[in-house]
Amino acid sequence: MKLSRASRPPTAQELEIMKILWERERATVRDVYETLRKRRRIAYTTVMTLMKILHEKGHVKRRLADRAYVYEPAKPRKTVVGGMVREFLDRVFNGSAEPLLVHLVEDERLTAADLEDLARTMRKKDL
Repeated sequence: MKLSRASRPPTAQELEIMKILWERERATVRDVYETLRKRRRIAYTTVMTLMKILHEKGHVKRRLADRAYVYEPAKPRKTVVGGMVREFLDRVFNGSAEPLLVHLVEDERLTAADLEDLARTMRKKDL
């Protein structure tokens, strides 16, 4: 099943931009470009194109202010990340979270503190 552009989760580069927008709450293309340039080489036009795609996908809203668009997240981080996790679980683990958790525990990605937090969360949810 092919997803329409509007329902696709952000790509890795788009997610990098979303993280900046979630942190700043709103920013212009120039603001995002300058932030990304501190981390790596990237073209201004690439940032502009990625932000346009994020707008088309519905991940960001924009408004014109002083001849430049100001972008802000259309959805909270938790909503977007949750959708990405569900899509990943569906695609890789046929919708089941258990194999992912087992993999993380066996791969030693979860610390004892992580496991305690997870158990506490599960108890709150009555799982």
